[in-house]
Amino acid sequence: MPADTKIPDPFKDIDQILVTEDQIKHRLVELGAEISEAYAGKEVAVIAIINGAIIFVADLIRQINTPLQLDCVRVSSYRDETNPVQEPEIIDRIRLNLKGLNVLLIDDILDTGTTLAHITKVIQSMQPATIKTCVLLDKKTNRSVDFEADFVGFNIPDEFVVGYGLDFAERYRQLSCIGTLKPELQNPPQWG
Repeated sequence: MPADTKIPDPFKDIDQILVTEDQIKHRLVELGAEISEAYAGKEVAVIAIINGAIIFVADLIRQINTPLQLDCVRVSSYRDETNPVQEPEIIDRIRLNLKGLNVLLIDDILDTGTTLAHITKVIQSMQPATIKTCVLLDKKTNRSVDFEADFVGFNIPDEFVVGYGLDFAERYRQLSCIGTLKPELQNPPQWG
């Protein structure tokens, strides 16, 4: 890279930080204890909805003190927009045999409820013993479907957020905090 090339600072696009890195670290320990207690003496199959939940899941499962298996499902819900599409599309399916297992489905954010409701139905068709859901963020907005998560990291206002795995057009996932994008960058930006 030429010496005069400036690397962009992703934090400059943040309007307001809603959840700090320290708050996330503290809540991960609490959430791990809550989940460990709920599954005490049982093995759990963790299903991560990626790409958004990848950082959250990686950090959270290290706080869970019960045997677990891990698999991922890839779902497209936004397609470079700030509002989710009506019907989530499964891009990469679950490979674990979930029949008779205790399943913990983890996602980054619960907003409309459409994605979690859809994937929960898919998992239910696989005949697990139990299924619970965990989200990093519960956005207080009008849900498209009646859905609540069993475990919640943080409740947030109805704002479009990025960071700690959450993105806009695949950017900002690497931020260590969760914040709102500056409004002028949400419509969508024209990146070169």
